[in-house]
Amino acid sequence: MPDRRSHRGPHPDDARLFAPDQHAHLRQAVADLSWLSSRGYASKSGLKLVGDRYALTERQRMAVWRSTCSDEALAGRRRREQPLESLSGPLAVDGYNLLITVESALGDGVILVGRDGCYRDLASLHGTYRKVQETVPALTRIGQYLASQGILRADWHFDRPVSNSGRLRDLVQTTAAAHGWEWSAALDQNPDHALAAAGVPVASTDSWVLDHADGWVNLARRLIESCVFGAWVIDLSPPSQY
Repeated sequence: MPDRRSHRGPHPDDARLFAPDQHAHLRQAVADLSWLSSRGYASKSGLKLVGDRYALTERQRMAVWRSTCSDEALAGRRRREQPLESLSGPLAVDGYNLLITVESALGDGVILVGRDGCYRDLASLHGTYRKVQETVPALTRIGQYLASQGILRADWHFDRPVSNSGRLRDLVQTTAAAHGWEWSAALDQNPDHALAAAGVPVASTDSWVLDHADGWVNLARRLIESCVFGAWVIDLSPPSQY
């Protein structure tokens, strides 16, 4: 069946699955899975163990998995994180990662605060990107926010194998030209490796990218906090000691 969605909004079950009475055990599940990950448990087996213990649905398990990181990963990410105010040159942008998160926030979708402090969505591509009503507003807010921080140069990277990436690249370039932003947009067979090797700070919340890039900025969080008022943000980060 073709994807006919016009919004990057919440799943019909999200109001129940992520209601306030669910937050405590979801947060504890993140703590438990982070503990297991820190001790070498494979993510798949660890997630099954934790998910079964707390009787989590598949969507709740996805939220816990996306919010988790090991102690080692957390320390490395904190060490390599850079404030936007420190940037003096171009920024490499994990295109789908950033755009879909901002689209989701604008569409009232669930936005998760993970253990590493990043904002992440629960959307997934499944091999095809579909432009929605939030796409152009999301690109515009990203550009306006970067400009307000003095960052006009951004090099966007998109997954070549994802359908409609070429159209999105063209939209990014057209939007940038209309506002005078110095943006480039590239299609990469493996954008994660391209981002990690970019040699400049990266705007991404992808775990592999955060663990391999020389430096990264928490752009999605900064932007949503500043420019998407009323976003549905759920903090699943566990206490520092758990």
